Amino acid sequence: MEEHKNKKIISLFSGTGGLDRGFENEGYKIAWANEYDKDIWETYEANFPKTKLSKESIVKIDPAEIPFRPEGIIGGPPCQSWSEAGSHRGINDDRGKLFFDYIKFIREKRPKFFLAENVAGLLFSRHSDALDNIFDNFLELGYNVSFSLLNANDYGVPQDRKRVIIVGYPVSYEEHFEPPKPDEKEDRKTLKDSIWDLRKGARPALEKNRANKKLKTPNHEYMIGNFSSMYMSRNRVRSWEEPSFTIQAGGRHAPCHPQAPKFQKVHKDLWKYDPSVEENKYRRLSVRECARIQTFPDDHIFHYKNVPDGYKMIGNAVAVEFAARIAKKIRLDMKRLSNMPTEFNKKGTLQSN
Repeated sequence: MEEHKNKKIISLFSGTGGLDRGFENEGYKIAWANEYDKDIWETYEANFPKTKLSKESIVKIDPAEIPFRPEGIIGGPPCQSWSEAGSHRGINDDRGKLFFDYIKFIREKRPKFFLAENVAGLLFSRHSDALDNIFDNFLELGYNVSFSLLNANDYGVPQDRKRVIIVGYPVSYEEHFEPPKPDEKEDRKTLKDSIWDLRKGARPALEKNRANKKLKTPNHEYMIGNFSSMYMSRNRVRSWEEPSFTIQAGGRHAPCHPQAPKFQKVHKDLWKYDPSVEENKYRRLSVRECARIQTFPDDHIFHYKNVPDGYKMIGNAVAVEFAARIAKKIRLDMKRLSNMPTEFNKKGTLQSN
């Protein structure tokens, strides 16, 4: 990896830096990042002190003003409008249109690769026209584009988390990105692998879900408050020997701790606790436990005043180890293709993996 160290990357829609940390773990340098959400700035700057963080809306940024050409551009354009649980407006939503601002950076900077991460809902048939439009933009810029629906649990993450990974290489490389080989089933991570040592010491949030400052382990606190009827519409407990449910961007949807027995089904869309077990065993996973499940290291500290903001940052992030596996594959591809000319003078072709 030494010969690849400090290759400069631009990070867009950086969030709390899961994708960035994964690429850093593979020797890339996040030289410039952009995040518009002021509630994330303190966390990002604390964890990436050497990265220049732009805090403007990406809509207002001229990428020509960034004084270097990056090796790559990475990012996860906001996914709410593409989400299975969202409104399904896709490209008609202002957040969906931010994909084109991502493309604006590709057009100006012409990196050797780009990566965009998004939710599985991006591939819904209702979004096919919008997707064709997005991919046509990439192709017209001279990139061979591939997209893959991958589960992070196949790549060192103790969580079922399906995401779409879109990667582009210059057409002159005459190759498409292909995902790394998944882990063998017996090697896939579980909740026990991830958070067993954290099973003691979690503390509830303070009143009104304010952050609890008196914590032995940073961020090891969990939201308080009743579960909603939607939450009780299905089982929310995975056992120690299973991967976690998807960590979502909201504390009210955080899975229950695996110390609890699984919910019991009453009828369709209604489940209940095991009445023989103390109700306090059905606590939500703490912010730190969710971070571990997203494979953030314990020295990646999340800064917030309200505990729900911690869950939001983590749930919106790319799992770090998943990002690192993708980054490693790209790094090896770039090394192998390093003698190829980087040209953008012809149209590429789209490949689905």
